[in-house]
Amino acid sequence: MALYITDECINCDVCEPECPNEAIFMGEEIYEINHELCTECVGHYDEPQCVEVCPVDCIPKDPEHEESEDALMEKYKKLTGEE
Repeated sequence: MALYITDECINCDVCEPECPNEAIFMGEEIYEINHELCTECVGHYDEPQCVEVCPVDCIPKDPEHEESEDALMEKYKKLTGEE
């Protein structure tokens, strides 16, 4: 399941550089996460790095983009070319 950023985001800029897949970008008002690039850091880290650094806890799992750990690992492999 990909993550998403809620409107509680304070635009503190700490999440974007932490994303190993470059899935986080500045939207019209707050940061957003491209669900096609988000692997919840599977393959890179044990925990999603954006969640780890977020000071306001505004990055939950996205119920509209549910994915298993295996699916996230497959996405990681495609994104990194490790197929």
